[in-house]
This record gives sequence, structure tokens and C-alpha cells, in this order.
Amino acid sequence: MSTVHFSPVFYSLEQIGWRAHFAQQVSLAELADSYPARVAAIHRSGPIVMSERGIDDVVLGSLGAEVSLAVGDWVLVENDARRVLRVLERQSLVSRLSAGSVQRVQEIAANLDTLFIVTSCDDDFSLSRLERYLSAAYESKVTPAVVLTKIDLCADPASFEQEVAAIAPLAACLLVNATQPDGVTALAPWVGKGQTVAFVGSSGVGKSTLVNSLLGSDAQATGATRTSDGTGKHTTTARQLLAMSSGAWLIDTPGMREFRIGAAEEGVRTTFADIEALAEQCRFRDCHHAADAGCAVASSILDGSLDERRLENYRKLQREAQRASRTVRERREQDRHFGRLYKNIQEKQRKLKGN
Repeated sequence: MSTVHFSPVFYSLEQIGWRAHFAQQVSLAELADSYPARVAAIHRSGPIVMSERGIDDVVLGSLGAEVSLAVGDWVLVENDARRVLRVLERQSLVSRLSAGSVQRVQEIAANLDTLFIVTSCDDDFSLSRLERYLSAAYESKVTPAVVLTKIDLCADPASFEQEVAAIAPLAACLLVNATQPDGVTALAPWVGKGQTVAFVGSSGVGKSTLVNSLLGSDAQATGATRTSDGTGKHTTTARQLLAMSSGAWLIDTPGMREFRIGAAEEGVRTTFADIEALAEQCRFRDCHHAADAGCAVASSILDGSLDERRLENYRKLQREAQRASRTVRERREQDRHFGRLYKNIQEKQRKLKGN
């Protein structure tokens, strides 16, 4: 294991995001033998945590087989052994389904306050992609904020802002020019002391430039954008907790080419609350919102008050979330089945030994 013991950099618990939500989970008896710490990074050798004692490497021990840590998690660490005793209940968790045929849940960031969804005012702009990220944010219990970049290269950035407002009335929409010294001031209300944020968005939209501006340094190498197609190179390779000059914390995430939302059925309902409300007005409860008689959704498509693209994306994300939910249920049922099978085998072995 790499040794990081007791960095001279110290923070109070409040500085690194400690809240009443976490304090209420810890007893005085536990605090006599352990201390709270926040996961700042996860390496193959183990987690790195920060606390009032500094920055240290810790071990999971037998707990490693039972839990899956994410950057931003709060844990209780045994005083002398530097061993994680337990993980505190999360306030929020951003996760996604991994790419590939075998669907596994990847935990991206824990205990976020705000998820900045970054897109640029150019050909990268996609309402369907924004709806995907919004669904993930709402499902994760994280406040989303849409950040529109490259406004200096756009003739009419206000038109992009209006399109975002039409599909995301609950989310703030921020226009930034990250190349200017004061270009990120619009983000100030979300990056105060003790706040934790993360950025998501496709490559080349300016996430790394935003991060560098907020950190006050080139902590994240910015990748050159290919002028032929506007696609950026992936420059972030590992998740970690980074300190911002404002006193906020950034959970830095690798660029994600594919973002499957997983079992985010509630998040999809929140993102498409307008369609959900229209569906309540349909004549039949099992309306498919196509050629059904008395369909309020189809009527809204015909009169132009609902965009057909939005309805199609709603159906797509709804199907994706439902499939993921079935996969999760099936996996849990398999785990229960194998658990019962394992217990039966152990019981038979104990009886054989007894005889």
C-alpha cells in the first residue's frame, strides 16, 4: 500500500462537507473509538480519506467485500488501525450503468450538492442528451444546473437558453465564457464553502476549462479540440475530490462517451413531468399515447404544444429505465437464490461433521 499518512493539510469537518445528515448517524460511543473522514480518492491499494487529522490512506479490511465506496463518501475510521469501520448513509449518489453487454452499476460520485450538466452552444447541443443527464440527476437526489459554454462563439446564445428552459423548468441555466477571467462567476451561488459539485457532459464542451477556472490552477490538463469535428480528447482519468479556491469541492469524473441512466424511473418522471401530467388527462389509464382515442398526449403533439422529439425521448428513457429495473430485480433474486443455496450447503456440511 502507498503511504500517505497524515498530510500537513488540515480541514474542519464543515469545510469538507459535513452536515447534520451525517452527524445524526454517529453515536458518541463510536466517536470514542473512531473518527469521521471523507473519501477523497480510491486507488487499487485502497481509499485515501481527508479529515480533521489530515489526509491519510486507510484500509477496508473485511468490509471491502460488503461495500462499494465512491469518491465523496463519508466513513468512520478506527483511531489506531486506520481501518474503515462503516460507511455512512449517503445524501445522494450519482451512478450509471456500465457500457457493454454485462450491465453493472458504476458509482460515480457520492454526497453531491449540485451536478453541472455542461453543453456548448454549437453542434454538440442536444436536448435529448440533456434530458438523459437531468433524469440521472433527479434520480440521484442531486440538484442539476445546466451550463451553456462557448457563448462567445455563438451569435444567439439566448435561443439555446430558451430551449433549455422549455425542457428543464426546475433547473438553473447558466451561460458562461470560460476563456474570460470572470467567465465562471455565474456558478458562484453553487460553489460556496463546503459545497460539493461535479461536472458531466460530452467531450469538447469545455468542462476541463471550467474546472481549471474554478480551481484557480491547471489541476486538470485541457485537451485540444479537433477542429475537423469539434470533438475533444479525454483528459481526465481518475475520480478524486479537489479543493476549489471558493471553498467548495469538486468530484472530478472521467469523460463519459456513453451514459446509460440505469433504473432511473423516478428521475425520468420528474424530467418529463409535463408529459406525465398530460397522461393523467388521457381517457384510458392504459393509453399508449399513439392512436388511442381521447389521448391528451397525442392531442398536444397535433396542436404543437408538445414536441414529438421530446415524447420519443421520454419513451426511450422510460424503456431504458424499466429494463434496468428488471435487471436489478433479477440480479437481487439471483443473489438471494445463491445465498440460500450457500446456507444450505453450509448446513449440510455442519451436519456431516457432527455425524
